[in-house]
Amino acid sequence: MQVTEKLNDGLKRELQISIPAGDLDSRLNDRLTDLKDQVRIRGFRPGKVPIAHLKRVYGKSVMAEILEKAVTETSQQAISDRDERPAYQPEIALSEDKDEIEKVLDGAADLEYTMTFEIIPAFDMPDFSKIEIEKEVADVEDATVDESLERIAEQNRPFEPRAEGEKSESGDRLTIDYVGKIDGEPFEGGADQDAQIQLGSGTFIPGFEEQLTGVTAGSELVVKVTFPEEYQAAHLAGKDAEFDVTVKAIAAPGEVKLDDEFATQLGMESLDKVKEAIREQIAKDFEGASRQKVKRQLLDALDEACTFELPEKLVETEFESIWQQVTQDLERAGKTFADEDTTEEAAKDDYRKIAERRVRLGLLLADIGDKNEIKVTDEEMNRALVDRVRQFPGQEQMVWEYYQKNPGALAELRAPVFEEKVVDFILELAKVTEKKVSREELFHDPDHDHDHGHDHDHVDEKPKKKAKAKKADAE
Repeated sequence: MQVTEKLNDGLKRELQISIPAGDLDSRLNDRLTDLKDQVRIRGFRPGKVPIAHLKRVYGKSVMAEILEKAVTETSQQAISDRDERPAYQPEIALSEDKDEIEKVLDGAADLEYTMTFEIIPAFDMPDFSKIEIEKEVADVEDATVDESLERIAEQNRPFEPRAEGEKSESGDRLTIDYVGKIDGEPFEGGADQDAQIQLGSGTFIPGFEEQLTGVTAGSELVVKVTFPEEYQAAHLAGKDAEFDVTVKAIAAPGEVKLDDEFATQLGMESLDKVKEAIREQIAKDFEGASRQKVKRQLLDALDEACTFELPEKLVETEFESIWQQVTQDLERAGKTFADEDTTEEAAKDDYRKIAERRVRLGLLLADIGDKNEIKVTDEEMNRALVDRVRQFPGQEQMVWEYYQKNPGALAELRAPVFEEKVVDFILELAKVTEKKVSREELFHDPDHDHDHGHDHDHVDEKPKKKAKAKKADAE
């Protein structure tokens, strides 16, 4: 094998690799010798078929297999012989000249191919002990527990049918059929049967519930409303609509007593146990919000501390993934970039910066994990896989088998687990101080004050951006 460096420019590399025809022929003869005892050819006793005859019969097909294996082995060897790490799987390009390919298959020419890739850049590791993180923490107050208990009680409130002819009041639960129309024509998604609506809950379009107050079961009426200007379906936003409504049943809310009997209905031993469970869940939610803010601070600090050249292909691949999701979300919402107070060009610039940040932090965290021998254990992977499987009730076996058979999917599952372990490692070395805050402060996102959004996914909490179309979470 002969390796010639054709390009060494920044992070870009191009190698030309040549494998002599004699080497390929030797591999071919070795493979045909192994096949000699396995093939059955009329006129020859088993194991007595001449190599020359096997070469005439099977030479090209066997050589094709040898070439594929030779390219794999030599490309890997060429990489291992260099003190560099490719940023992604190198691209292999063989000759497209059919005559040349035929000569190689016939053993009459050397095999030559090019391998192009970008390398992972060298960068200085930041001093983690100089990173200062302020961790916001909030106490779980009794009032917060009581609020959650009240919500649970409301969700489990019994309803009793109102007497015939009795009119609906705020708080009642109505069962209705409805058909929505704009300019006299029904619109998609504007109809339902046996829909339940609780008057005063504010779950329907503004003005809809109010017009169902004071009606009786069996009533048929037309409810007139105007969709909000900021309604999520752009084709309905700001439009006047009429709903033909049939009230099928009216039920009045019953009383809920917050006592031990109520707790047993929830499957708990006592009301104190219910409150204890609520407190633990709220504390877990608080810790999750605190962790998210801490992680964002840490990633911001790392991003600011490390500046280095990025592999163009990694950035472009990441950008294309983000951009595809953003445009799909806008299309589903029936909106344009103008609706988001930006332009396509400006949005692309914002999202490209996001892609660059993701790649930079991804490379940095991977290097930190590698140099400090941070590993994801089998137990941690199994736990992550079980958590993912639970997200698909009724399809558990199918999802489990999918991940077991797809190493790429498992790698995607491993990535956030690995990232969290690296983050924990850095936080152990960083200077972390706690700051007591209220619940409102803990969950407050200052970016929203500036009409910006944040998308959260592994490797990066994205920086500010103008386009606000939500990006789906892979986790």
